[in-house]
Parts: sequence; C-alpha cells; structure tokens
Amino acid sequence: MEAAVKKSNHGANVRRWREWRNINQDVLAEQIGVSQATLSGYEKKDKIEQEILEKIAKALDIPVEAITELNDGASINIFSGTWQDNSSANGYIHTQNFNPIDKIVELYDEKIALYERMLKEKEQAISLLHDVLKEKK
Repeated sequence: MEAAVKKSNHGANVRRWREWRNINQDVLAEQIGVSQATLSGYEKKDKIEQEILEKIAKALDIPVEAITELNDGASINIFSGTWQDNSSANGYIHTQNFNPIDKIVELYDEKIALYERMLKEKEQAISLLHDVLKEKK
C-alpha cells in the first residue's frame, strides 16, 4: 500500500491567505508589482516560483512556508506571539480578553481627571486675578 501524499497547491493557498487577510487581488497585485490578471493566474497555479512566493509572503506578512506547506483542506489557525517576523503558519488563535466597558471607564476616568486639573488651574488663575484687583484698589 502506498501512503497518500497530500499535495500543497500554492495558488489556492495564496488565495486563502489573501482572503484571510481581507485583501483583494488588486491591492495584493499592486504590492507585489504585477497586474490583477497576473495575480489571478498565480492563484490558479499548483506551483509558484520561489521569487514570486517570497514577494507574496512578504506582502501578506506570512512566512513562505505558510503557502508552500499548507495542505489542501487544512484550516488556518494563527498563533499570535512574539515571533521575529510576527507570523506563524500554524498554532492556535490567541485572543486578548478584556472588557470594552472597562476600557471606556478607564478613558472616562482619565478625562475626568484632566477636567478636574484644568478646573483647579482656572480657579487658581481667577484667585490670582482677584488678588491683583484688590491690590489696585
């Protein structure tokens, strides 16, 4: 029995990554210096030349291996960490858990503190002006 080798389709993987990044063909084509029609042709190819793969990977901010080693039918799971190139072809989705209401309250508190400082400075300026006026009388 021969083991089935999963085939990596470079063009389909480029399309998957482009769509995952929410980039349309026109934008990616411009970033790599080709026409939209040429990029469309790349997305239909089984294998893409290394030089082109490197340009596409750089534009999509992913390693070349994310295109060349992603097998048909595989899902894209992103692990967001402190990698040198800020990307990874596999891993887990990492999300930051925070309550947006807490962030709003924090911003509100900062604005209140700023307002209170400004009000205090204004009161000091008014007090100084009253003192100056008293001296003139």
